[in-house]
Amino acid sequence: MGMSVGPVEEDAVNSTINTTPLVDVMLVLLIIFLITIPVVTKTIELELPIISNEATQTKPENIVIQIDRDGKIYWNDFIVAPESLVERMKAAAVQVPQPEVHIRGDQQARYEFIGRVVASAQRGGIMKVGFITDPEIRAVAE
Repeated sequence: MGMSVGPVEEDAVNSTINTTPLVDVMLVLLIIFLITIPVVTKTIELELPIISNEATQTKPENIVIQIDRDGKIYWNDFIVAPESLVERMKAAAVQVPQPEVHIRGDQQARYEFIGRVVASAQRGGIMKVGFITDPEIRAVAE
């Protein structure tokens, strides 16, 4: 809002920046955003499912695969080689009803080891893969 008072030369150079148009544009944009944001944030009304934290039912036919921090794989408490895991999964996949695979991974285990077991289950044709966690550790971490 520059305004000069006093005698003004006709050829004098004005080196100040007139910010009035910039402020006007910013106020108009602010008003537009304040009006349109409530319209954009409306969502479709859905009835979302309600879940509960239930303990896993361990059935004798379920397969529990445990992975320690060094990457050793245990099939129902017996150590197995990673190369034979796909063949074991294929043999388990043809059983009726198909068993579930429950993976118990050590907290310090690298994700690579657990990812290999999940990939082996997928290649073997296993439909249900679950991860077993300790709820007490999770509650302490939160």
